[in-house]
Amino acid sequence: MDEKTRELIGVAASIAGHCRPCFLYHFKQAKALNITTKDLEETIEFAKSIGEAGNKGIYEWVQRQMKK
Repeated sequence: MDEKTRELIGVAASIAGHCRPCFLYHFKQAKALNITTKDLEETIEFAKSIGEAGNKGIYEWVQRQMKK
C-alpha cells in the first residue's frame, strides 16, 4: 500500500473512531505528502458516513435488545 493511501485510511479511521489525536497526526502526515484538499474532503465525508451508520446501528440494536 502506498503512503498516501495509508494516510487517507488513517484520516478516515480516526474520524470514524472519534480519535482527535489520531486525526491530527494523520491529517498532518497527509498534508506533508501533498494529498489534495479534494481527496481529504472526500475521505472525510466517507468517514462521516461510516461513523454515522455505526452510531445509528448501535442505537437501533440497543432498542431491540431493550424489547427482549
